[in-house]
Amino acid sequence: MSTDAEIQKTVFYDYHLAAGGKMVPFAGYLMPVQYSSGIMQEHLHCRDNAGLFDVSHMGQIIVEGEGAAEALEKLMPVDLESLGINQQTYATLTNEQGGVMDDLIVTRWAENVFFLIVNAGCKIQDLEHIRSHLPGFAVRYLGERGLLALQGLRAKEIMAELSPEANRLVFMNGCHSSIDGIECYITRSGYTGEDGFEISVDPSDAHRLADKLLSYDLVNWIGLGARDSLRLEAGLCLYGHDMNETTSPVEAGIIWSISKSRRVDGAKAGGFLGAETILAQIANGVSKKRVGFLVDGRAPVREGAEIVDQAGNVVGAITSGGFGPTLQAPVAMGYVAIEFAPVGTKLNALVRGRSLPITVTKMPLVEQRYFRG
Repeated sequence: MSTDAEIQKTVFYDYHLAAGGKMVPFAGYLMPVQYSSGIMQEHLHCRDNAGLFDVSHMGQIIVEGEGAAEALEKLMPVDLESLGINQQTYATLTNEQGGVMDDLIVTRWAENVFFLIVNAGCKIQDLEHIRSHLPGFAVRYLGERGLLALQGLRAKEIMAELSPEANRLVFMNGCHSSIDGIECYITRSGYTGEDGFEISVDPSDAHRLADKLLSYDLVNWIGLGARDSLRLEAGLCLYGHDMNETTSPVEAGIIWSISKSRRVDGAKAGGFLGAETILAQIANGVSKKRVGFLVDGRAPVREGAEIVDQAGNVVGAITSGGFGPTLQAPVAMGYVAIEFAPVGTKLNALVRGRSLPITVTKMPLVEQRYFRG
């Protein structure tokens, strides 16, 4: 595997250039931040039609071996043994201090076979971490395998034609399927807040799959910019920004990602890295918490801006921010001291010497439209 210092290209690089993609370095890859129509139009196109995202920079990993579920449960606070075949779950890899090393999606392919999709910037670290803690298991990195996300209100219309079996899936489930004779693994998932599908494909078939999907007038390529604004409106964390090794899942506001069976009094309480810290936080509370914000006016509030209370005291910081095309207003998320976390709290963000009013708001900022059946 190449190191992060070596800039890489996904299997769809030439497609992005042909479509007018503005390529920028991202997590060790050259990726399209936007196309000619711009971030605003790409965002709205995904909401109303179907957007195609190249997410091949993400890491695709298979963990296989007798007792793989139990072994992986030592690294993440989820109940993998309860997952059915082709079911998936969102999870975090925690460290011994209770911080988040990465967030990922875990799918059970077979009784003792798990398929993991991890963040691009973390995949080398994640592989080393998993291999060091699971020495008796086969841990395979799928290399240059392609990964496309078809997302949006009308994605289901396209999938209904291409793979009726995949279109019958509900959120967070997958299946092996064929699209126009191309063998794929398809899940009903994504990170836009919209209904949609992620499609893993062998690199030898990747171009033909993209051609098939792009043959539909409803489908346009969507870049990193709109991917970011969509996930921000959906209230979803971006690893390395909204959470990292110094923030716990509880502080990050994703306590729902910790299976009840892994909590105190659960059937399999604890047993994962950082369990003592995380379970204590669930029981006793935390001093800071991730929250969403609506911003007064039209000026965006960016990552790193300090958050102050009405007296001017610093009480937190913005971790993600930008313009929300669906809401036609600037939106943000960040961490504040717990006493300022209730919805409706009025605060201010400091932006280039200006104090911009912000209000803590319930997340997601835009309603998620996952298909749950």
